Amino acid sequence: MNIVFLDRDTISPGTTLRAPAFAHTWTQHDRTTAEQAAQRIRDAHIVIVNKVKLSAETLAQAPQLKLIAVAATGTDNIDLAACQQRGIVVSNVRNYAKHTVPEHTFALIFALRRSICAYRDAVKAGRWQEAAQFCFFDHPIRDLAGSTLGVIGDGVLGQAVASIGRALGMRVLFSAHKGRSGQGRLYTPFDDVLRQADVLTLHCPLNASTRHMIGAAEFAQMARKPLLINTGRGGLVDEAAVGPALQAGHISGAAFDVTSVEPPPADHPFMALLDRPDFILTPHVAWASAEAIQALADQLIDNVEAFVRGTPVNVVAPKA
Repeated sequence: MNIVFLDRDTISPGTTLRAPAFAHTWTQHDRTTAEQAAQRIRDAHIVIVNKVKLSAETLAQAPQLKLIAVAATGTDNIDLAACQQRGIVVSNVRNYAKHTVPEHTFALIFALRRSICAYRDAVKAGRWQEAAQFCFFDHPIRDLAGSTLGVIGDGVLGQAVASIGRALGMRVLFSAHKGRSGQGRLYTPFDDVLRQADVLTLHCPLNASTRHMIGAAEFAQMARKPLLINTGRGGLVDEAAVGPALQAGHISGAAFDVTSVEPPPADHPFMALLDRPDFILTPHVAWASAEAIQALADQLIDNVEAFVRGTPVNVVAPKA
């Protein structure tokens, strides 16, 4: 059984990736471009991949390929319809980030709500000595208790974020799908969440209906000037609209762990915001606690072994 791992560098070097418990050959590449992929998977029975694009044309060059084991949850980089047509099973890793992403989400919320970065920078610049007293009040500090948390996305991560919010004394509103009504009393209409939230956090998939779900028009509806947090997917927010929304005071802060292009190019709108005290950008690391990455690696090999036993798990089907 020939196994090819196309982008090992996407899993931290300190993570243990155990050898599958069956006879195999293992070929590992640190990184692979889309152009290199076809040649590298040509003789593979199993491909392990995180972010490398696997198109229908690329898959057609791998006649022996039976399994694509995705070292992540998202499968946007894989042509699932082509896999189905060719009889290729696709499995992904699930629920490994149920602690790390919610914790990172609240790290960003706390940092903005209490102006942690702004005060740290002020202390580095000598502002405390300049103040000549025990404290100074240059930046806003707000409690989370008693505020309203709007959550877009009610999967494992959205539910975990909501649980933390409730533990902190926040009122939680789960958003209904944008433009839809009648989803039941557990959901608040999307526009109402925009108007009521003090903190708005995104945990939904990226697809045609959610791309740029937050843009200039939505920012203008945010009556309570919330914090906007995106640890979900790049592209959920019109990134060019974030700076103007901050400048206009439609939102009081924004923190992103994801961007539509990663890494963002030098002319990306977020690069012009990095010196603002009300903006934080982290490099797609919400998922990357040591515990979460090890759980991902273990489940990844579990998926491979289950397939070889004839009982595939965590199978991803193409969207209808």
